[in-house]
Amino acid sequence: MLTRETVCGTRHAISSGHYLATAAGFAVLQAGGNAVDAGCAAGLALGVLHPDLVSVAGVAPIILRTADGLVETIAGVGPWPAATDAHYFQREHAGRMPAGVLRTVVPAAPCAWITALQRHGTMGFSEMAEHAIRFAAEGFSVYPLLAENLANHAAEYRRWPQNAAIYLPGDRPPAAGELFLQADLAATLRFMVDEERAARARGADRVAGLQAARDAFYRGDIARRMVDFLQSEGGWLSREDLACFRCPVLPAVGVEWRGQQVFTGGAWCQGPTLLQALRMAERAGLAELPHNSVDYLHLLAEVLKIAFADREHHLGDPDFVDVPLAAMLSDEHVAARVAAIDPAGAHPGMMAARLGSGRGVPAATTALDPPVEAGTSYVSVVDRWGGAFSSAPSDASWSSPVVPGLGFVPSNRGSQNRTDPTHPAGIAPGKRLRLTPMPALALGADGSVMPFGSPGNDVQPQALLQVLMNLFVHGLSPQAAVEAPRIASYAFPGTSAPHDHFPSRLAVESRIPEATRDALAAMGHDIRPWPERTWLAGCVELVRQDARGLLSAAADPRRPAAAIAI
Repeated sequence: MLTRETVCGTRHAISSGHYLATAAGFAVLQAGGNAVDAGCAAGLALGVLHPDLVSVAGVAPIILRTADGLVETIAGVGPWPAATDAHYFQREHAGRMPAGVLRTVVPAAPCAWITALQRHGTMGFSEMAEHAIRFAAEGFSVYPLLAENLANHAAEYRRWPQNAAIYLPGDRPPAAGELFLQADLAATLRFMVDEERAARARGADRVAGLQAARDAFYRGDIARRMVDFLQSEGGWLSREDLACFRCPVLPAVGVEWRGQQVFTGGAWCQGPTLLQALRMAERAGLAELPHNSVDYLHLLAEVLKIAFADREHHLGDPDFVDVPLAAMLSDEHVAARVAAIDPAGAHPGMMAARLGSGRGVPAATTALDPPVEAGTSYVSVVDRWGGAFSSAPSDASWSSPVVPGLGFVPSNRGSQNRTDPTHPAGIAPGKRLRLTPMPALALGADGSVMPFGSPGNDVQPQALLQVLMNLFVHGLSPQAAVEAPRIASYAFPGTSAPHDHFPSRLAVESRIPEATRDALAAMGHDIRPWPERTWLAGCVELVRQDARGLLSAAADPRRPAAAIAI
């Protein structure tokens, strides 16, 4: 039984990871804004409403489709500072990356939102940010997931007094239902608004006003205070790193699949892992098997393991790494990879590279349960003109210090880089990490459009593949497709430090019958049930406009997510 119905409409729709962010974006749509205006307003609000999982100064990858059909991505992830010592973590920390300022990369989210608004929006920063500022200044009710995360990470927050002051007010984790305030963050966003308004008062147009708001963060007082603090703590970030940063605007990468063009970001994120898995699933005949049967889940798991093995072998910042992306998605490679799948048994580890030398098979990690990745949030929008917006902002607040007086943690996403500089996702000055957040977009041959995405670290492409199968193969409604039980493989090195590797590990939601789980175990899968209370990874949101113009929106019930359509 579904927890909620698919939301439908004919004008515009939005779905996001928090109901207040959805309401903010919907208010922008109702005021005449387009999908980019609404998506940026909701995305910035998520940095306030998910203060544990999303930073206003974090990452914010975007993929969008304009009303006239242009598809593009904004690579909302910053590089390592120019002063980064690529060998530091191996030399000083035995290859580990400790918590603190040394994992800081250039914050990208403010640039990403403003770049999208400058290129395709209709509103200024003040209109886009007003909802986020209100939620920060006036507060919002603590919801159960936030209360749980703050309590679980209380010891980490206490490492820095300024973090504890925000996230543990009164020296304790706030309980569900209490008011959560972020006064310093509200003041930081208001400063950006003030700089925009001052520029407009001097005669600047909308685009120049947005640039003034951007400069306030990357060149002005915010930049100065951020860098002064980080460098006083031993960090590498400089004023020049901030002043020179621009979010690249790049073509999307896509594949044809069952009447859909499915697009993601390029090799700077894990989006191509979804695309390769889609092509392999089709070649392997996954659609011919009964939904969530033993054979279906076994084949799905093996497809995912191979796609993630290729991610491990090849994907990294394409400005630094020669990524064989076309070959990875080619008919020849897909067929060869599928031919290696044993229909009767699980591969015992990570498959070796087929293209080039690849990486060696990493050591296994011993643990009782797979990790539960609650990080990241997501927003999808379709407007009345057919524009679509998809973004997955992220960055947690317990592993690095808040900048005193500014109210945010600068992007600590460096933890997703390998400390081995020779790895495709290895650390280097000026290099982007290989980002897990991966907003996606599907365009149907019938004229339909669907922005979709998910939180969940390495689970994201796995959840999205299963939702696409649920929608376009098994004919489930959007809400049913999002709520159907899923699996997730951990049989590859994880993206985030410490990059755990669990050979043959397969997490299975508890709603999948025990007999199915036992049969998968007999095939060699190391089964770990996901209990109901840990349904946190891979919570998908989507909006779809079909060929008739009918809008449908779905939001996963495992978070305080919400969808609205009218």
